[in-house]
This record gives sequence, C-alpha cells and structure tokens, in this order.
Amino acid sequence: MAMAALRGPAGRFRWRVRAVPGGARGAAAGQQCYDLLVIGGGSGGLACAKEGTRWGLGGTCVNVGCIPKKLMHQAALLGGSLHDASHFGWEVAQPVRHDWRKMAEAVQNYVKSLNWGHRVQLQDRKVKYFNFKASFVNKHTVCGVSKGGKEALLSAEHIVIATGGRPRYPTHIEGALEYGITSDDIFWLKESPGRTLVVGASYVALECAGFLTGLGLDTTVMMRSVPLRTFDQQMASLVTNHMASHGTRFLRGCIPLKVERLSDGQLQVTWVDLASDRKDTGTFDTVLWAVGRVPETGSLNLEKAGVRTSPDSQKILVDAQEATSIPHIYAIGDVAEGRPELTPTAIMAGRLLAQRLCGQSSDLMDYDNVPTTVFTPLEYGCVGLSEEEAVARHGEDSVEVYHAYYKPLEFTVPERDASQCYIKMVCLREPPRLVLGLHFLGPNAGEVTQGFALGIKCGASYEQVMRTVGIHPTCAEEVVKLRISKRSGLDPTVTGC
Repeated sequence: MAMAALRGPAGRFRWRVRAVPGGARGAAAGQQCYDLLVIGGGSGGLACAKEGTRWGLGGTCVNVGCIPKKLMHQAALLGGSLHDASHFGWEVAQPVRHDWRKMAEAVQNYVKSLNWGHRVQLQDRKVKYFNFKASFVNKHTVCGVSKGGKEALLSAEHIVIATGGRPRYPTHIEGALEYGITSDDIFWLKESPGRTLVVGASYVALECAGFLTGLGLDTTVMMRSVPLRTFDQQMASLVTNHMASHGTRFLRGCIPLKVERLSDGQLQVTWVDLASDRKDTGTFDTVLWAVGRVPETGSLNLEKAGVRTSPDSQKILVDAQEATSIPHIYAIGDVAEGRPELTPTAIMAGRLLAQRLCGQSSDLMDYDNVPTTVFTPLEYGCVGLSEEEAVARHGEDSVEVYHAYYKPLEFTVPERDASQCYIKMVCLREPPRLVLGLHFLGPNAGEVTQGFALGIKCGASYEQVMRTVGIHPTCAEEVVKLRISKRSGLDPTVTGC
C-alpha cells in the first residue's frame, strides 16, 4: 500500500490516500482502511488527493471542458489571424481551409498526455489510483467496482466527494437522446460536425458555437430566453451581438420540440417560437445540447451515508468547511450546492480542505470575487458583481459605473470591427469608491482580468485603479483610463491616449 506523508503542526502525519473516480453498486467481502478517500478524478479531487469517471483522471476540465475548449477556440482565432495577416504584409495563399480531423487529433493527443501526467503525479506522491465506480455502503465505507466487475470495500476516516457533473440531455424532447450530442462529445468527434444547431444560452453553448463559426462551420444557436443568465446582461448582449455580426445565427425565444433523422442522414429539428406560437423546422448535420449540467450524485447511494442533497438541484449541501450533513464527509467542486462550476475554485477548495484535514492550515475557501472568462470569439472576462447585482445589493443611487468602448491597436490595420469591445467598472459611489466588479470584453480577456482580480480581491478603490500606470499600447491599459461614468451621459468611446 502506498503511503502519503504529510507534515502537520504536531509533527509528521502519515496519510493513506486513495482517489476513486465516480458513482456503483454492490459490496464485497474484505475491506481496506484509509485516512482519506477521495471519490472523483477531476481537478478538485486530484488537488485534494495530491495535497494531502468515464473520462478518467482530469475530469471534465481536462477531457471535455476547459482544455480542449480553449485549444479549439485558439484554432478559430488563428483563422481570424490568417485573414488579418495579409493586411500586415504576409502573403497567405487563398482559399485557406481548415482540417477538423487534424485539429481534433492534435487536441485529443494533448488531452491524453494530460491524463497520463496526472497518473504519474499521483504515483510520484505515493497516492494509489483506483479506476473504480464508487457508491456508499455506510458513513465510512465505499464499495468500488472495477470495469471488469471486481468489487472492493474501502473505508476511511474522512471521505471527499468530488464527482463533478455531466451535461444534461432534455429527455422530454423526442429524439434528443438518440440523435443529439453534448459538449462531452464535440471535442472527441473524429469528423467535422458540419452544419450545427447548438441548443442553449449558457457559456458552454456560446463558446462551442463561437469556435464552430470561427472554423468556418454553419452554426445556429437556439435559446429560450436570455444568454449568459448569471452574468452581467449588458455584457451578454454585446457578446451575442458580436457573434451574430460575425456569422453565428440566433433563434431567440424558441424551444425545440423534436429531432428526427431524415433518409439522407440529416437531422430535422422542429421548434416553436414562444412569442408567436408558430412552429418551424430546419435541417442540420449535428444537434448539440448545451442546456445545463447535472451533478454526478445519482449512483453514489448518498442516502446510505446520510448525506443530504438539494431537492431541486440534487447537489450536495455543504457548509463553509465543505462538510456535508455528515461531518467527516466533504464535497467540493461542481457537485456541491452553491459553489461556482469552475475548475480553479475546485482545485483551491480541494487543496485547502486537505491542508485543514492534516492540520497544516485552518484557511477556508473564499468564494467571493472569483474571476472567470467566457471564451467566445470576443472574450468576456469578469470578476466581482455584475451591474445588476450591485444595484440590487446597494441601490442604484449608491452605485457608479465607469465605462468605455475602445479599439484594440491590433484591430486598426486590418480594420476589424471593434464596436463590441467594451469595459465597465462597477463601483460604490461614496469615496473611496470601492470597486465591486470589473467586466472586460475584448482580446485576451482572461489575461487582462486575472491581474485586476488581485486588486479587487485586496479591496481596490476606483482612485487606486486610476493611479495605476497602464502598459502602452495594450487593451488592459484601457481599464486604468475609465473616466466616463454612465451617470454623466457622456460618450464613452475612447478617441485617443
């Protein structure tokens, strides 16, 4: 048995750790005992196991989320760069064609290398990895079942659930399951998805639609209501306006009714326009469902351990310590109620939990002011409160919003459309005008937002941001030049230095 040695405040603490990835049934004779058992091989579970699924190690982020998404987003951006190149003197042979198969193979090979890297890291840290599906037998015992059906009983003093979630299929829609795919599938397609209908208005839906359009594919987004519901809605509108102006079609206020396969292999989708109650149809090569995610809790037999879940979301209820209704059982990441569905928060929560369990620290995860970026063709980065949240929390008279439309220098020579490049900073109106939120729409939004997130986390004021020297010429410097408030009614378009 591998041992993980961790140093606690009272000296050396020896921790026998196992990582077990995801959901099973049954029990077998014989039992192995450990100090900590981690159920889940995703980012949060790995971070917890190292510190102290169907997709294997790495979970959603590595296999069917952040990593392949960002790489395909980059592939689409390169297409735009090739178009710009001729304006800067590069002679690029036309027409420029994209090879989906070659891109997919490169992305998939990189993902597989990450899977192997995670396994090696676990081995280096003396953490034993079981490729089991797990289900609770009681408060301290889990039954693991291998792919071959072999069962093992594992018991532990502490158990961490980090099983994440999976895309939701709208099973009430005829043909949805039979003929549709999800984001779990799009990154592993060997052939181009062709003409694609993306159903949903989440960041997953818009990111997938964005890179598909950028790769030259005919792409339509069908959304029932507003896009990016949990984000600032002015920014969400700018994101979709940019996508629409660059080739992505939107069917707004529509819901699909059924999907059928035609004799030529194409998929016919019937939908209804909610405003007019009129039905319509269209044909596509691929239908991608991006209508939300469900936590991987159904097969864990949580009731046998007494772990409580939300009756609405089915996520596990946790407290500030990440503890469930059973004090020695914890839940982190997407599977926990009220937590951001973001990889970095799961990683940090897992590390901090492991440090607390072995006595290295008492620090709790702080879920306020967590930055994130939506990797649509024009990227949207944000941290802190949206304008709507700030007004709801503090009142309209107490909030000041500074904003600007700007044009990246890179957009000037190729004469790119910059009408949606926009920044706004949401602040308290009273001095020292504490910054409540920052929203950035433009190139490299994630890189820009990351740095300002530290300032906001440290309680930066508007005056402090304005006293920060910008790096010229960059898009990020536009943040420290936000002089026009919405309240003033002045034109927020940047015209020069």
